[in-house]
This record gives sequence, C-alpha cells and structure tokens, in this order.
Amino acid sequence: MKTAHAQSWRFTVVISVLVQASSALAWNSKGHMMVAYVAYDNLTPTVRARVDDLLRRNPAYSEWPTTIPAAVSDAERKRRIFMLAATWPDQIKAPDSGYADDGTENGNRADGASSAQNIGYGDNLRHRYWHFVEMPFTRDGSSLPPIPAPNAQERIHLFRTVLASTKESDDLKSYDLTWVLHLIGDVHQPLHVATRVSATQPDGDHNGSLVTLCSAPCKDDLRAFWNTILGPETTVTAAESLARTLAAAPVAEAAVLDEARWVQESFELAQSKVYRPPIGAGAGPFTMTPAYRATATSVARRQIALAGARLGNVLNAELK
Repeated sequence: MKTAHAQSWRFTVVISVLVQASSALAWNSKGHMMVAYVAYDNLTPTVRARVDDLLRRNPAYSEWPTTIPAAVSDAERKRRIFMLAATWPDQIKAPDSGYADDGTENGNRADGASSAQNIGYGDNLRHRYWHFVEMPFTRDGSSLPPIPAPNAQERIHLFRTVLASTKESDDLKSYDLTWVLHLIGDVHQPLHVATRVSATQPDGDHNGSLVTLCSAPCKDDLRAFWNTILGPETTVTAAESLARTLAAAPVAEAAVLDEARWVQESFELAQSKVYRPPIGAGAGPFTMTPAYRATATSVARRQIALAGARLGNVLNAELK
C-alpha cells in the first residue's frame, strides 16, 4: 500500500483549501459527506465491514481519524471515515497533495492515454475531468459540441465493474471505491452533467462556472452557488447534523441503479431548475432571488438523499 501522499499534507489543511476553492468542486465536502452518511446507514453489515476494510488502503487513511474525537464509538468512527473518504477525490486537488494535473484547459479536459487509466493508488494524477459529464444543450440553436470522455458516467460504470469483480485486487477496489463514493454524489449535482452552449459561449459555459452572479472583481459563479447551497461548513459533525434532517428518497427512485439514468435526470434538472430566472441568457452577472435559492435548496436536499440511497444500494448489490 502506498502511503507517501498521506505524509505530504494534513487533512485539515486540505479541507481549508477546498473551502476556499469551492467553485472547482461539485457538492462541497459537506454535501459529499452527507451523501456518504445516507449510504453508510443503508449498508448491510457484511458490506459495511467490507468498505471499512477497503478504505484502510487509502493513502489518506491515517489522516482521517485526526479530525474525529477520540470519545466516539468504534462504529461511529468507521462511519465518519467513510464520510471523509467520499471527499478524497477533491482532497487530491490541493496544491501540496502530491498529485498533479493532467489533461488540457488546466486539467479539466481529458488528454492522452493516462486519462482513461485505472491503475489504483499508483496513479498520481488528479483526473479533474472525471468529476463531470459535459452534456451540452442550447436555447439559441447553437451547434452542440461532443461530450468529452472519459467522464463521470463512464468512470462510474468502470469502477462499479471493478467493485463487482471477484478477480481484481483489493488495492484497486479501494481506489475505485473512493471514486465511486464521490462520483455518485457528483452526477446528482445538476451542474456537473450539463453545460449551456450559446452564440457567445460556443464551447459551453463549463457546467455553469462561466455564468457570473456578481460584477468583477467578484468571482461568484452559478456552479459555486449550487455547490455550496447547503452551507459552507465542512466538518463531519455539520454534515451529520444536516443529513439527519433529509427526507428519505422514494424507494422506487432509489432502486434505479443505472448511472446513465442518473445523469439524464440531473441533465433535465439543470435545464428546468438551474437555468431559469433570474438566470438569463449569456454570462451574466445575474442576481439571486429568495425564490431561486429556496428552489435550489430543495433540489439539493432531494438529490443528496437520492444519491446516498443509490450509493448504498449499489454497494450492497455489487461490492465483492
């Protein structure tokens, strides 16, 4: 098991960096930990023990317990580690993480054979483009660019195949598990699967990150707004507290385990709930309204609960 990266940074420092750079993430750390909270509570005892064991192989494993009070029970400690593990693909984006950007456009587009590799913790690349599916749509008749690949949908499918295999190593399963914990949350965030194409933005608005909500030099953007809609707090305690208030996902919807369906649902939500007034055509700036914020909060809570339920069902059904 590789541990060099775990020695290069402290988890608490990484979380601080990620809070400051939330526009680069999907749900912030709070959102991802909420997804994991819901999922962990729905795991069978056998699968729960399996994920606990696999996560020990993650190079950041020794860091995660440093944020957990010593007084908590062993069962609670394991759940919190599972929650923290869901943030790992964002942790490695920190400047001193020991991981490097790859691809084009500051690491946000796949480029070359390494983009699709799945080699486990020996991979020192951040693979930022794995977090997205840039499904384009237009409202002004602009031509639509192709969907870049690999992407979150394709990676989820691949990683699920590894988790279900009886032949792949536990080292690879551990790596793929941490990505699955994260990416299932990502694709339930509408702005991680949609990009609006227009005459003024023919390459798309990069999942809302080029839609501004205030005038320069302010850097607030639409994707960052949705990423942090449930609050900026990134502690496990804050995530647990809010996760307990979520309504349970509808059973029938939670039973849908096709990642392509998840992406399509989020794509439709982006068009109907995200790109709506006060968000108009073009890059903005636009001013948020209380009504829009209330709708975004409702959608986020529902999507996080649904992502958590589906994640739990996937692991119960497929993890070997």
